[in-house]
Amino acid sequence: MNPADGISKNIVLIGLMGCGKSTIGRKLQTLLGYPLVDTDQLIEEKAGMAVADIFARRGEPYFREVESAVLNELSAPGGPRRIIATGGGIIGRKANRKLLAQLGYVVWLQAPVDVILQRTGRNRDRPLLQTENPREKIERLMTERSPLYHEIADLELETAGLETGEIAGGILESARYHFAAKA
Repeated sequence: MNPADGISKNIVLIGLMGCGKSTIGRKLQTLLGYPLVDTDQLIEEKAGMAVADIFARRGEPYFREVESAVLNELSAPGGPRRIIATGGGIIGRKANRKLLAQLGYVVWLQAPVDVILQRTGRNRDRPLLQTENPREKIERLMTERSPLYHEIADLELETAGLETGEIAGGILESARYHFAAKA
């Protein structure tokens, strides 16, 4: 059986930084053969600079504007089926949440604070973690964003302790069931 059988739309990965969106996205790309689109990479291409530089030079509000523009472009009718890995804060705007929900099967990847800190601790390209207390920042972001992720998620999945293949396989089975039920 072709892994893409029954998957009629995009698979959209949401969640905080360090929860595994890029890693799981690459595994899903391998399994499905769908292109992987990373919204942060598209933002960098559109702005002509790295995310950290956008935050430093133009600020978070500018970044969020470009992020929304990129999401609007991805939502254009007639696009190919894709795996879409989003930035953690993309769900902050109501219009973005609506577009994400319309794009396809939305999977909220989750991880505990300690796991996120371990995965992001050495990465200087995380502007929101360039703070005196990254743990406190992550905890605050979790508290603020969790209801927004929950609002649009078709599947909520804890990634800590699971292998990438197990996570991707679970997402594919759940997506097939989801799309079959809607057919």
